[in-house]
Amino acid sequence: MAKLIRYGMVGGSLEAFIGEVHRKAINFDTRAEIVAGCFSTRPEKNQATGDAYCIAPDRLYSDFKEMAAKEAARPDPIDFAVIVTPNFSHYEAAKAFLEAGINVVCEKPLCFEVAQAEELQALAREKDLLFAVTYTYPGYTMSRVMKEMIAEGKIGKIAAVNAEYVQDWLINELEPEEGAAENLSVWRKDPAVSGISNCVGDIGTHIECFVHYVTGLKIKRLAATTNKYGHALDLNANILLEYDNGVNGAYWCSQIAAGHYNGLVVRVFGDRGALEWQQEHPDYLYYTPKGGAMQVLTRSGNGITQPAGSGGRIPVGHPEGLYVAFANIYRDYITALIEKKAGRPYDTSSLTMIEDGVAGVKFVHAVVDSAAADAAWITL
Repeated sequence: MAKLIRYGMVGGSLEAFIGEVHRKAINFDTRAEIVAGCFSTRPEKNQATGDAYCIAPDRLYSDFKEMAAKEAARPDPIDFAVIVTPNFSHYEAAKAFLEAGINVVCEKPLCFEVAQAEELQALAREKDLLFAVTYTYPGYTMSRVMKEMIAEGKIGKIAAVNAEYVQDWLINELEPEEGAAENLSVWRKDPAVSGISNCVGDIGTHIECFVHYVTGLKIKRLAATTNKYGHALDLNANILLEYDNGVNGAYWCSQIAAGHYNGLVVRVFGDRGALEWQQEHPDYLYYTPKGGAMQVLTRSGNGITQPAGSGGRIPVGHPEGLYVAFANIYRDYITALIEKKAGRPYDTSSLTMIEDGVAGVKFVHAVVDSAAADAAWITL
């Protein structure tokens, strides 16, 4: 059977981690196939990736501008483009495909500047295109259950939020060992490529997006400190927040926290209970009702009545992971795209879209501005 959806990819050569994650995740879905790409600015890497994925010679492009223009002119163009390049090229690549009338899925952060983000948002609306930004963790089944439980009032009125995303992969940057290989990749170290932030832009934005996704809260203002330890960009940040309903929160993101690998943990406290989700144990959601004992809710297990609970792909006790989270995002995006193409109503409520990408850019700028002003409160 012919595939219903065709896509192309910008970036993500065979050696690239995140591009391969996106391709594998999309391959969970039988309705989409990759037919085009410009996977690297290096011709040999571009060709090798095209060969590996059986891309026709006339659909293997030297750059994204050529790809956008030529795909738009075809009778069988791609339905969406996946952008998995380093941060600095997100804006130009996304803009090229939007102007060509092609839907976009883009890695975060969306771009460098707020004005650029708002321009992409306006362009996507003007062209009536689906623009998703892949903040990974809302793709996990139990994070979606958490969102629905909060909406149902299971923990009552939200009173406080506490979240962290901590890693230790850059700890050697605090005191480099003689002869040790540099751990920080060039594009994350260079502000011209990575932007105004490393740690906050890379993992702090995941906290910001996830908290908004599960709670619906919007940040009114924040005060932050960042630590660069002699480097050009931040490796650690502490952030105090006030949300639009007056509730306060606290975020910590770090890449120098010894003993932590990919520790996204989000805790939401209400006047009737609390919920906690840990990315390194994504199949479990910890629920404590007021006056009761903590309950451990398990993906595909008993006691989950929320519709999101049916999103698990394999039976309880068989762990799901990162590829599945990405696959869930693409399942929902592809479904929405098919419905939209058919002129039927479509749902993007489970996805993080261009609006979330814009919020992420504003968040990064607010944190950097606050830290530069001695942790002054910055209104978003």
